[in-house]
Amino acid sequence: MELKVERLDFEMADISGSRFQKIKAEELYFDNVNMTKTQINNANMKGMVLNDVNMSDFRISDANLSGTEIKNANFSHAVIEHVHLFGTEFRNVVLPMEGDGNYNPAGDYKPISFVNCDLSNMQLTNCNLANLDIRDCDISGLKINGVLIEELIKNK
Repeated sequence: MELKVERLDFEMADISGSRFQKIKAEELYFDNVNMTKTQINNANMKGMVLNDVNMSDFRISDANLSGTEIKNANFSHAVIEHVHLFGTEFRNVVLPMEGDGNYNPAGDYKPISFVNCDLSNMQLTNCNLANLDIRDCDISGLKINGVLIEELIKNK
């Protein structure tokens, strides 16, 4: 396929409804752009950087996100389904604080849930687990501060 090479420079333009198919579009720069309801299919987005973006109701499927970093994000009510998380680190994950847009002084937040997940060999360090509820889970080998929980339950 022979490509026509053309450099475009748009400013203060409305290109809504435009279609781009079989396009090489490397190293594009978008600043102050409204891309509401844009669809991107079958795209190589390796190394793409998104800064200061509103991605509410954003959907990603059939994607390779290895090495992805998500920082300073509001991930409330997100659904993460059928993903490989080995080697993944969650750091400084907190509930909203006073001054945050979705802060609730009563602390009435929908609980964070892990359902039908393999969390074997997982480590939790310096975490607040107040009111943590573990149900119908395999706890073989589960230790809290070095204490085997199975043994505690057996000896109770």
